Amino acid sequence: MRVIARKTLVAFWEAGHADAGPPLRAWFAEVSRAEWSSMADVKARYPHASVIDAERLVFNIGGNKYRLVVKVWFAGRAVWVKWLGTHADYDRLDVKSL
Repeated sequence: MRVIARKTLVAFWEAGHADAGPPLRAWFAEVSRAEWSSMADVKARYPHASVIDAERLVFNIGGNKYRLVVKVWFAGRAVWVKWLGTHADYDRLDVKSL
């Protein structure tokens, strides 16, 4: 899968969340090599990811300290980073509006 945009991930860990760097790098590397064709493929590898709708997923990062919201386009083999933040910030977010 093509991950858009890695710079959002880098900016997050460089902006005071250095502990998010290693798990985000690992997530990016793994997803970049993934060949997902459905949400079932994602859930098989990431059983704790939350499916929001047919296109949106939430990943737990860093032991669930952080949340990563992405939009997946299976046909185009792309994953867009829509939002990244702390779990507390996520709790105040309307994820369906992203």
